Amino acid sequence: MAAPMIYITFPGTARDALGFYANIFGGELALHTNADFGNSTGDPSAIAHGVLSGPVAMAGTDASEGDKPVNCEGLMLSLLGTAEAPVLHQWFVSLAAGGRIVDPLAAKPWGASDGQVIDRHGLHWLIGYEPA
Repeated sequence: MAAPMIYITFPGTARDALGFYANIFGGELALHTNADFGNSTGDPSAIAHGVLSGPVAMAGTDASEGDKPVNCEGLMLSLLGTAEAPVLHQWFVSLAAGGRIVDPLAAKPWGASDGQVIDRHGLHWLIGYEPA
């Protein structure tokens, strides 16, 4: 069974945001514009559908008129144990660039290391790992 993939509606920033995540996580990014899909409503260069495939998979679009863009409240994207500790630390630092660290990625009293960051596109991430 495939895991769910987050699909984000961005406020006209899908190209920048999905490129940002591709630079951090790696993988392959495919972007399709309204013009590519023959959609005559809205900006022809707006992203109608974008997909990042790789270690962290996600998809997204630019908000069309009447659509609400992403607003993360009460939601975190968890990357707990999804990579080796040095990789998770690098992802944390990269996601924090232009964003806000909520809780530093560090050892916690219960023995695991984790932290939280809200990136520059408003996504709230929980990143961590168990000790080796």
